[in-house]
Amino acid sequence: MLTIQLLILMTIFLIASVISVITGSTSLITVPVMLQFGIESRTALATNMFALTLMSIGGTLPFIGKGVIDRPRLPLLIFLTLTSSILGALLVLIVPSKSIPLVISISMILVTVLSIANKNAGVVPAEAIPSQAAEIVGYIATFIIGIYGGFFSGGYVTLLTAAYVMLFRMTFVQAIATTKLINIFSSLIATLIFMMQGLVDYKLGIILGFTMFIGGIIGGRITLSLSSIWLQRIYLTVVTILTIVTLRKSLQPNQSTSTISQFTPLV
Repeated sequence: MLTIQLLILMTIFLIASVISVITGSTSLITVPVMLQFGIESRTALATNMFALTLMSIGGTLPFIGKGVIDRPRLPLLIFLTLTSSILGALLVLIVPSKSIPLVISISMILVTVLSIANKNAGVVPAEAIPSQAAEIVGYIATFIIGIYGGFFSGGYVTLLTAAYVMLFRMTFVQAIATTKLINIFSSLIATLIFMMQGLVDYKLGIILGFTMFIGGIIGGRITLSLSSIWLQRIYLTVVTILTIVTLRKSLQPNQSTSTISQFTPLV
């Protein structure tokens, strides 16, 4: 890859990683960009997942010791994430992926509508603990969304953040911090599978991974400096934009393959 192309790619990855600490959906930006630069589809997916793992680590570091990570729920959430991410990767061979962009677009629309309808969710601390039913649904959502994370990860953290705000009644800061930590495990599992298949471009992955690691740290610090109201505004704005873009792509009938099906891994 030419030096100028690499610099452009690094710049895009840095900006995407800073913003996506708050919003998620990193892969909906980074993987299509890699494809535009002529990187082979499966290599793009695998290398992006490698870099995403480092970004998640960087994005988690600023939250450590701040008391915003949901430690009591963490063990079960991590277990469910590891299990579902492995299952998602294994299901790639048998589950058609052409409809996934449309499903994610609809999910994001739902997330946006519900977030607007519950405008205080994630903005102010909940006055009461979640109901037992909401708690159970929250864990089920973690598992189901984690399966998609094993497919691709684009929109994974976005949906997970919304689920934790609405079901576990976390603030946006708590949900962002907790999902960043959980995403380390989801991305790492997928990365290990890709590494065993020899799909990761390590040279490019290390460069982009270090860039995203720095972006994650910056994004985490910005998150801690913003109020929950501003976090909600940024979240909803970016989710709305990504929803429109993803929906348009999923509804284009002349594409031979969808964005996600272009880089379905060979597990």
